[in-house]
Amino acid sequence: MAKPRALRYGRAMQDDSLVAAQDCTTMQEVRVGIDALDAQIVTLLARRMRYIEAAARIKPSRDTVRDEWRKAQVIDHAADVARATDFPEQLVRAVYEVLVEGSIAHEFVRFDQRTA
Repeated sequence: MAKPRALRYGRAMQDDSLVAAQDCTTMQEVRVGIDALDAQIVTLLARRMRYIEAAARIKPSRDTVRDEWRKAQVIDHAADVARATDFPEQLVRAVYEVLVEGSIAHEFVRFDQRTA
């Protein structure tokens, strides 16, 4: 019987036998590496969301949930990291625009739940 998808991903996250990207010689090696990284990325995004939920718990009022200054700071920081790691800056800005807006929406939901 096949392992549940989440368990396969969890194992892949800790698998030191992955072939480094520059050493891949088959598409199977590439796909296994991408799947393992995607599992790590989603796991980190879930951890990030716990901080968004903490913000919803800590903020004193609903009008403090959206903070455009902080949103710009987060996106600029991600762009700085992108430049430092040879990742396309415009791509990271687009991804973070969606991520931060989604996080703000989630934070509003959690904030509203605490007052319901």
